[in-house]
Amino acid sequence: MKTIKTIYIKIVALSMLLMVSLNACNTDNLKELNVDPRVASEIDPGFILAYTQLQTSGERFENWRTVMIFQSVMIQHFAALATYWVGDKYLHNDQYTAALWDRAYVNYIKDLVNLVDITDPNKEGADPADINYHAIARIWKAFAFQRVTDIYGDVPYFDAGKGFIDQNFFPDYDPQEEIYPDLVNELEVAAGMLDASQPNPGSQDLIYGGDIEKWRKFAYSLMLRIGMRMSKVAPNMAQEYVGKAIAGGVMTSNDDICYIQHTDGPEGINRNGIGEVFNYDAGSNSYTNDDQGVLSKTFIDWLLAHNDPRVEKLSWVKNGGPHRGLPNGYDGNTIENFDPQYTTSARRDDYSRINPLFVLRESPMVFQTYAEVEFLYAEAIERGWATGSAADHYRAGVTAAMKQYTVYDPSLEISDLDITLYLTLNPYNSSDWGRILGEQYWAATLLNEYEAYANWRRTGYPELTPVNYPGNQTDGTIPRRLRYPGAEAANNPEGYSAAIARQGPDTYTTRMWWDVE
Repeated sequence: MKTIKTIYIKIVALSMLLMVSLNACNTDNLKELNVDPRVASEIDPGFILAYTQLQTSGERFENWRTVMIFQSVMIQHFAALATYWVGDKYLHNDQYTAALWDRAYVNYIKDLVNLVDITDPNKEGADPADINYHAIARIWKAFAFQRVTDIYGDVPYFDAGKGFIDQNFFPDYDPQEEIYPDLVNELEVAAGMLDASQPNPGSQDLIYGGDIEKWRKFAYSLMLRIGMRMSKVAPNMAQEYVGKAIAGGVMTSNDDICYIQHTDGPEGINRNGIGEVFNYDAGSNSYTNDDQGVLSKTFIDWLLAHNDPRVEKLSWVKNGGPHRGLPNGYDGNTIENFDPQYTTSARRDDYSRINPLFVLRESPMVFQTYAEVEFLYAEAIERGWATGSAADHYRAGVTAAMKQYTVYDPSLEISDLDITLYLTLNPYNSSDWGRILGEQYWAATLLNEYEAYANWRRTGYPELTPVNYPGNQTDGTIPRRLRYPGAEAANNPEGYSAAIARQGPDTYTTRMWWDVE
């Protein structure tokens, strides 16, 4: 169900076709192409679905820049001394901050918009057998757009990706306040369309292998995530959709985790983009980027302070010594102020890198887990939006978070005895639910840095200490968003200017709609 090897050749062929027939970037040359805007309707929708799933998982390009260089270190899961890891020090690099935008809008958003369009059951001549392809495409499109808006704020949404559908090559930036309600509506509609009696994409679905009920659970689990993101800014709407998600049926075990199992090639699109960043070489027992992306002292210290058995699975100390995290906000020179011995290569190997089993080129890419769902469910109960025992859902979430590592490798399993001991040492306290659930969510979303960063901004947990590196862009505060690509001011001046006027300056400190204090 999770393999991608069998469809690789077709995916490569499809990618070449899509680059020709679906490219909707803002160029005059593209407008002049004498092609039928509906040519993609002749392509098997299953191939487009598989390709967009791989595109959304991402290549080395955006996973290195958006995920690792920015989010992973801002959220203090990782730390890096190299100054080009700008997120560690709150510096600016336009190419890096533009990475997700460039990949999303140039690649998979337009392909997903096209897939939704060509499988639309309401269109004349539509094939009723495509209903599940259509519903799954709408669910995945909602996932993709939430990721983009959570990084930048107001973005092109309602008219995005429609260059060939309606010749709109310069779509407006839509307010996040309008995007979010549409995302949950899309999920509600799509979940209702799913029909197990109709054909499904089978192995062309790289996530659930065409399992319609798992897609339904994912749709409602994603609705729970999106609904809860609105908890501070639109509590009534948040409560409504959190309730709908729970009633609809969210994930119930780690078997429902949303992820793609990657392979080590033969081309980059099949590989895990984060794995490509680390590029582990078993022969040399090292990463290509061996001095970067070390686990953060904040994260390691938290695990150790809670007697967390995950530290033994996550932390890889090359010299075999105790787990030791690298502090954020230092460079190759200033690190001597923290550790005078760090300049020796042997000393560097005393620090915790991530266990290679999590970041191989063939590792899975995880998008949403059952553990996250359980923590959100517990929060819903604490807010009075659901019934049940928050403590029970906390325990289920912790257990799931510790068991979920087996999707990477069976050897990473944490024993029931260790989990029971952890829960005994770290019991649930309803009077402190915000901190407890926020910290557990942060721990459970390691490597899913999009979600870790977004939920931290929403909840404020864990309470991170920002760095104040010389020349930083934020006056020593953790960034609240990434800046728009510098080219947008010239390529789409009306949309860009309207977004800035509405949302605020295009800086790292401007908060988006749902990110309120």
